[in-house]
Amino acid sequence: MTGRSTTRTASWGGGAGRGPAGSRTGQRLSSLAVALGLALFLGGFVRGALVYLPYTVPTPSMAPTIGAGDRVLAQRVDGGDVRRGDVVVFEDANWADVPVVKRVVAVGGDTVSTGQDGTLKVNGTEIDEPYLSEDEVPGLGAFPEVTVPKGRLFLLGDERSGSLDSTSHLTDAANGTVSREAVEARVDAVVWPMDGMLKTPTGFEELGGLSAPGPLPTVVAMAIGGAVLILGGAAYGPLAQWADASRARRADAEARAGGAR
Repeated sequence: MTGRSTTRTASWGGGAGRGPAGSRTGQRLSSLAVALGLALFLGGFVRGALVYLPYTVPTPSMAPTIGAGDRVLAQRVDGGDVRRGDVVVFEDANWADVPVVKRVVAVGGDTVSTGQDGTLKVNGTEIDEPYLSEDEVPGLGAFPEVTVPKGRLFLLGDERSGSLDSTSHLTDAANGTVSREAVEARVDAVVWPMDGMLKTPTGFEELGGLSAPGPLPTVVAMAIGGAVLILGGAAYGPLAQWADASRARRADAEARAGGAR
């Protein structure tokens, strides 16, 4: 022993002042992840803002599908694209001076009625309506057969016993129907509380095609995926720095232990 202890100083990241190739690759990948994440995150929000309109439903007329005070997202649609079973937002001066949310049960050319047992019939076909409350009283809200004029819609609330819908306007000139042009949007989902996408009204399938769900799941996936990429990419730098510092401490400790022999 010479009485001298030798220590070796490990450079940050190892190597003569130069980080390993993997570190440079990681930095590039993390930057790419953040950029891609921002594109997805912002793209999802922009697409959502262009496609959807938010509404708060003030009454229980669409319960249990939509409760009083629930917040919904409705896809902007052309009234000509509305189909049976859709829950739509519309404005009609004969109904109210605010947007109204109801379910389309019949379109132009259809005949619609309910029997004394409360069963909805469209073009003579009994419609299965699983979205109605089990507490609905049979026969409540029964109305005689109505023929829907071309270019118009017949709408009901899912809470049949208390909904002010087409049945409340049967004495109007248009037999309680609403013009397709009055439709602003089609409700896709209840977002608060987070009940999610509305269920497909399969009871109307026998009468024709149903509307396809909107792009909300894709929009949400884009936003979540973007957020994950942003957080993951941003976390790479601090994690890599912590790992390098940890390696440097271990190397320094090993050097001290070796020099003390």
